[in-house]
Amino acid sequence: MPHKTVTESAAGAAESPPAASPKRWWILAIVAVAQLMVVLDATIVNIALPSAQADLGFSDGNRQWIVTAYALAFASLLLLGGRIADLFGRKPAFLIGVAGFAAASALGGAATSFEMLVAARALQGVFGALLAPAALSLLNTTFTDARERATAFSVYGAIAGAGGAVGLLLGGVLTDALDWRWTLYVNVPIALVALTGGWMLLSNHRDAANSKLDVPGTILVAAGLFSVVYGFSNAESHDWGSSLTWGFLLAGGVLLAVFTWWQTRAAHPLLPLRILLDRNRAASFLTVLITGAGMFGVFLFLTYYLQLNLGFSPTKTGVAFLPMVGALMVMAQLGTTVLVPRLGPKAVLPLGFAVATAGMAWLTGIGVGSDYLTSVLPQLIVIGLGLGMVMPPAMQLATGGVAAEDAGVASATVNAMQQVGGSIGTALLSTLAASAATDYLAGRDATSPAVQAQASIESYTTAFWWSAGLFAAGAVISFLLFRRGVPEQDPEAAPVVHM
Repeated sequence: MPHKTVTESAAGAAESPPAASPKRWWILAIVAVAQLMVVLDATIVNIALPSAQADLGFSDGNRQWIVTAYALAFASLLLLGGRIADLFGRKPAFLIGVAGFAAASALGGAATSFEMLVAARALQGVFGALLAPAALSLLNTTFTDARERATAFSVYGAIAGAGGAVGLLLGGVLTDALDWRWTLYVNVPIALVALTGGWMLLSNHRDAANSKLDVPGTILVAAGLFSVVYGFSNAESHDWGSSLTWGFLLAGGVLLAVFTWWQTRAAHPLLPLRILLDRNRAASFLTVLITGAGMFGVFLFLTYYLQLNLGFSPTKTGVAFLPMVGALMVMAQLGTTVLVPRLGPKAVLPLGFAVATAGMAWLTGIGVGSDYLTSVLPQLIVIGLGLGMVMPPAMQLATGGVAAEDAGVASATVNAMQQVGGSIGTALLSTLAASAATDYLAGRDATSPAVQAQASIESYTTAFWWSAGLFAAGAVISFLLFRRGVPEQDPEAAPVVHM
């Protein structure tokens, strides 16, 4: 690829040292381990919640805060974490993020009260917000060859897409075999591997060393993202008419609008708007947001169905998701290395969304007497194939061609989109599912086990239909927004080469 050679030569000293090093595949392994740890914690604790609740004695109303505390801290601080990585170096950001995440996990595992557990989960979110963008931007600056970069992002994207299902499996195994506390303690040995590898393999490089931190922008975007995620969380625990829901959502929208205005005025903007001006990149951010919202219907409500209706154990529930994970990983490799480079994102990503839509619609056929092999397994494989064509290529396109000094904040934006999308999906689908169950029970004998079981099915299938609708909307939006043709190399991009 002669064009790449010219680009790299022009980059000169600005190029990231690991880019031409044979260590880059080891760096990918370390980044993948760290990313898996962050993604796992979005779901691994979910299965352990009943055990933790019985042990620490907190109420059903407080249970959501074990999940929400992590999401709030993680989402609201992601852009700050990404900019810190750009300003002060990705190696220290990565290492501090890993070490802090491990310490917070150990604190949560040793929790003796509800408050201590919530504080630990919030701290996990804080350090995760530093770790996640540093990990993704390391890939963005380490792999400059287009083919190698596609392979690296297929691995990263597969972990981002399938990590939730792996978290359910690992959470179930640890809860069944050991204790709920090990869903948190397990991060310590994982972090030790990432910390040791990162210390030995990574070299520090400050691409935005001459810039300064945008303090007003940091405050505005952190408060805005916090308000949006908190507002959607309140929609689940209260209702959409509550001031705690619409009030925070409104405040979040206003704060993010002011943040956008400020970025056009700031001398050193936290999120340079040039990152959002590329059409394919903006389309990729929206794609990640929609995928995060729609995937929630697969993980949460199917987990309920498998455990409460089919009687699966936590471990068996996690194993039941593995075929979807396998399909997602296979298609992640094909999507990023074969399909997008040949056909372009305008053809591949809408097709992936369409396949995922078909799988979700097919999954609505479950019933009280259904079995896993015929009513769940084929549908999960189809959904996995579809999401594998969407999530990894979108993550690659969202960070491709970004100047090295913006790699951290672009990576943080990807993570923020996925996190906010998940929060939207949590609130929206939970509310719709609960309403469907209530509507079904109206006028029926709510004490009858058969009626209760069918009400649960109505709630699950409603969530699946809405997830299918989100994926269908993603197909339309991605088709309209992505540019035609295969993304070309950009001679202006310094150390990072367009695919």
